[in-house]
Amino acid sequence: MIIKSLDQLNQISLKIITKINKEDCILLFGEIGTGKTTLTRALINNLQDQNKEDKLEILSPTFNIVYEYDVGEFKIMHYDLYRLKTEKDLQQLEVFDKSTNSIKVIEWSEIIKDKPDNRLEIYISYEKEQHMRKIDFKGFGKWKEFNAI
Repeated sequence: MIIKSLDQLNQISLKIITKINKEDCILLFGEIGTGKTTLTRALINNLQDQNKEDKLEILSPTFNIVYEYDVGEFKIMHYDLYRLKTEKDLQQLEVFDKSTNSIKVIEWSEIIKDKPDNRLEIYISYEKEQHMRKIDFKGFGKWKEFNAI
């Protein structure tokens, strides 16, 4: 799917939040600047709108590695694994610890070897036009039939 505007990206996030639930995992793949954090911001801000909450500024957690947001009944853990080098680094973060009972949105997911069953993988890449992006979805478990169109 080719997107040409932030509005289209926002519409995709609205489709995702209709299906999202606790313990879901969204894995984001793409080069720097393709829109991983922008999509995450749209997801979280749309959930905030849905819960009639003030919108928070959603930043990239590149240096902090993780930001946590409480939105309605959801706890959202927004990870950026760009600086992690090994599977051991990932295990120390306890990203997939079941006790967190949270939605996980993870940028730079390439390092994850043992992925959760219920996950939506989103691949974002540049297109010829600077403002355009190609987005591909690969769903697993409950996300297998996900269609953003």
